[in-house]
Amino acid sequence: MRHRKSGRKLGRNSSHRSALFNNLVTSLLTYGRIETTEAKAKELRSYADSTITRAISVHALVTKGDKATPAERAQVVHAKRMARQTVKTRDALDRLFSEIGPHFATRKGGYTRILKTRVRKGDAAPMAYVELVGLAPQVA
Repeated sequence: MRHRKSGRKLGRNSSHRSALFNNLVTSLLTYGRIETTEAKAKELRSYADSTITRAISVHALVTKGDKATPAERAQVVHAKRMARQTVKTRDALDRLFSEIGPHFATRKGGYTRILKTRVRKGDAAPMAYVELVGLAPQVA
């Protein structure tokens, strides 16, 4: 019985799963839309939403810029360091705090959308797009 055991294992050990979702979140923040399997997409939502919430929590402090107090600057630095545990590239991190955070600042959750697309030819896995709501996807 799997009572009170949340999350999908996806046939991976914990470190592999962690790396997988870190990479998926980084790609989602970089490009705005990615295609993956439905199971990964459903699990990715929580990782992406919690990362975006970190950027939203300090949005007001980021917009202050030089007028922020040292304590407020420390909060921004802390949020960026915590987000850096998940987001693996500087470009994605900068986009998270400069573009994505302000975009979702007035929204209360639900930052991602899952669109079921097709069945993959090789293994018949159901595929889906995961995209950020209201942001145009970046061209690779």
